[in-house]
This record gives sequence, C-alpha cells and structure tokens, in this order.
Amino acid sequence: MKPRILPSAVLAALVALFIAGCGGGDDGGGGSTDLASIAPAKASMFVEFTVRPEGETKQNIETLAKDLAGVDDLGGLIIGQFEQEAEDDGEEFDFEKEVEPWLGKEAAIVGNEYVEEDFEGMIEAVQVTDAEEAQAFVDEQAQSDDEGPAEDGSYEGVDYKIEQDDGSTVGVFDDLLVIAEDEELFKEVVDASNGESLADEEAFTSAIAEVPDNSAADFFLDIGALIDASGDEIDSDTEFFLEATGIEPDEATMVASAIPGSDNVEIDISTNLSGENPPTGDASELLGELPGTSVAAFASAEFGKRFGESIDQIDKEGIPGQVPPNQLKKTLKKAGVDLDAITGSIGDVGAYVTGNSQSSLGGALVLENEDATQAKNTVSNIGLFLRKANVPGVTAINGEASGFSIRSPELGRQPVVVAAKDSRIAIGYGLAPTMASFEASGKTLADVAAYKEAESALGGTPITAFVDGSGALKLAEAIIPPGEEEFEEAQQYLQKIEYMAIGAEASGDLAIAKLIVGVGK
Repeated sequence: MKPRILPSAVLAALVALFIAGCGGGDDGGGGSTDLASIAPAKASMFVEFTVRPEGETKQNIETLAKDLAGVDDLGGLIIGQFEQEAEDDGEEFDFEKEVEPWLGKEAAIVGNEYVEEDFEGMIEAVQVTDAEEAQAFVDEQAQSDDEGPAEDGSYEGVDYKIEQDDGSTVGVFDDLLVIAEDEELFKEVVDASNGESLADEEAFTSAIAEVPDNSAADFFLDIGALIDASGDEIDSDTEFFLEATGIEPDEATMVASAIPGSDNVEIDISTNLSGENPPTGDASELLGELPGTSVAAFASAEFGKRFGESIDQIDKEGIPGQVPPNQLKKTLKKAGVDLDAITGSIGDVGAYVTGNSQSSLGGALVLENEDATQAKNTVSNIGLFLRKANVPGVTAINGEASGFSIRSPELGRQPVVVAAKDSRIAIGYGLAPTMASFEASGKTLADVAAYKEAESALGGTPITAFVDGSGALKLAEAIIPPGEEEFEEAQQYLQKIEYMAIGAEASGDLAIAKLIVGVGK
C-alpha cells in the first residue's frame, strides 16, 4: 500500500476512532471552524461526526464497544490492523506519530452532487489542532505517491496538492484539512468558505436546529435536492401515492443524529417530509395492549383520519386504468361497504408479528373502532361482499369474536382471518395469532421487561414500534437458510441486542422519531 496524500486508511481510522471512542485524550482542542461553512451551498448530503469524543460520550462508546464486541480498545485494534496492512505492503504508517499530533475534534463528509442514484463530488474535511503539523503530513504524503510527486496548486491564497493518479486534491486552510475529488471541487470548497456555503442555507440551518446537544454524529440529507437532481423522475404510481398521503418531498429535508448511551444507541431523526401537518397523537396504549408474545409490533395514532383523507384523494383522482374519478366510494357503498363510515369510526391502528419459525409465523393488523356495532357490521359487510364476489374459501367463524376466514393454497398453511370484538377489528394471518389481539387476560407487551426498558429509554417520546431482540433473532435463525455467512458472522453481535424501539411525535412542522437499540452485557 503506497500512501496517498491522505491514505484511505487514515479516513477509516478516523471513523474507527469515533466508533470506539478513542482519539488520544481530551486535549485535542482547536479546529473550531464550522465544517458546514466549507460545504458548497448546493450540497445535498452532509455528515459531521466527533473524532475525539470526551467525557460521558467517550465512556459510553467504549462501554458499547466492549459489550457488543468484547473489545476494550476497538479504535486501537482497527488502526493497528491498518498499520499492519501498510507494513505488509512494505510501507510504514504510524497513526500516533503521523496523524495524532494535528488531529482535531470534528470531521465531515460532504456529498456535493447526486448523479444516477449515487453521490458524486465527495469532500472530506478534518479539523486540525496544528496547521503546520498537518501541512507537514500532507507534504510528506505528496512526495511518496507511486505515480510520482503530487502537483502543486494555489487558489485564492490557498495552496494545495493534486494527486497524479486520480486528481484528488488536498489542502490545509482555516484550521481544516480538506480533501476533494478533483481540483475544481476543491476550488468550490474554498469559494464556499469565503462566501455562500451550506451553513448559510435556510433549509440546512432549520433542519439542524433540532440536533441534540449530546449527538456524536449528524447526517443531513436534502431530499428535495435529490429529487431535483434526478430530474423529478418520480413514477406516476409513486407520485399518486405521495399526493394521496399528503407527503411533500420537493422541499423536504432530513437530519439523523447518533447518541451513544451506556446500554443503548439512540438515533434521532427529524424531517419535514410530511408537509405542514405531520402526524400527531399517541398510540402507545394500543401498542402496549398487543400480545406479549409479539416478536415485532407497531402502532399509529389517528389512523382513521389520515386514511380517510387518503381515500378522499384517491376517490377524487380515481385509480388510473382501474377506477374512474369519484367512483371508488360509490361502487363500494352499493356493495354495502361505506368507506366514509369506516374511516370516520377508526381511531388508532396497530400490528404485530408472532412465532419462532416459518410454520408458526402469524400476526394481525388491529383497528380501534369508536363504535362496537360499527366494527361488527363492517366485518360482516366485507364478508358478504366477498361471498357475492364468489371469492373461494370464505368461511364464517364462531365464538366471542365474529367474522370470517379465507383459506387458499396461495396463502400458505394458515388462513387470513377478519374478526371483530367489542371496539376492535383484527385482520390477521392464522386464527390463534389473530384472536390473541382480543385476549384481555393474556400477557401483553406492557408486561414484558424489554418493552418496559424501551419505554424508559425513550423518555417522554411515545413509543410507536418495538422489536424483541431475542425473539427476532430466533425467528431469523429459523427462516434464514444455513450457510448465509454474513448472517452467521452477525449473530454474535445480534444476540447482544435486547430490543429495538421507535418513538415518534410532532414538533412544529417536523416529524420527530427516535430509534433506540438496547444492548445487553
């Protein structure tokens, strides 16, 4: 491995330092330049992460690395591997000697353009504590390239080096070491630092306003810019779905932030993708009432209202090639299915999956209905509609819950069941898994220890989804064919995951979500 101006090993090592919480102590200092100020204003992707975490953040990352991988010094291990690879290739690379003296606290990766489903115009920037040391490193690497010494260049008072083999360009300015894919892109970075940059864009500044103070890494994505770069090529079916559900992607942005805890990893996501009225409400009560045997479950608040708005939009526009405009609701109403009455009475919705093998796999969609009579009539009318349509395999079910089942070879071993009891409608796969949604005396998710831990970790954010770590792993082990190397390699880490949970709420015109992964010892 002949070192480049900034070896790929160095960039990988920087990421390793973030992952493992290393970085050579808390005296890194320096490098105070806002990394977004060197990103071109049109950049559609921006990732910033802490290279030298400190205090509680550093301790949490180290604890997670030990609990997940059993490694006390993961950063040191990975850097050591890169140094060994360099030695095996007849080169010397000493991270502590060559990089440590100038390495600052923050680093960033910028995707300047989005072309043909991929980011181009990549930029890397690292804060430096000692510009002279950083420049000395660049100069040394510039003389040791296989293709010959790098070419010198200068722009707006900033000196830089251009690699001969691929044109990548690197320079040190404003307490930053910056690498760009080519010379022209490097000049754009210099221009951004002297004028308009991503840091001046309202779409960026408003998006990152919700970034948590204890974040260790932040990922910004301009969804609208990606769509514009792709030539607004949204197929008609996707566009129809987005319009029907009220999603407005053209001006949308998203920010994801990683927050390491001592026994969990939290990812906070905020986006304005849903427009001016993001989903609100709290469906955590319904989620907690779903079967305690659930491997995975989710719940959504005020589903009927949003579903009704979508149905109204679909009815107005029609379904191209299938249903003319303003005919969907009329046609179904003649058959005894009143969509307005159904959506008007539905409240929250939930769903769950149960089982530990392919043969025992089951689950159901659960709809909360404001009127028990309406729920029963809805299921009855759907059953009558299917019988009139001569759908084969439709059979009435008896018991405390009323409804019907549908059996078919295409559906597999178990029937699809539609049933109603009290104010709930359940649509599920398998009779027993579906009926479990009506069992008031059975164990629920709210009784499960891992679920309680997930709720606690989410704090005041309502829980909307839950995955039981051990249950999901058992199901995966039963379903995934033997010999899948990637899965087998991941098992040792997956078995440490106790749960995954998602919480969601609205904040102004933003939809806020938290993903938390609980890690066991």
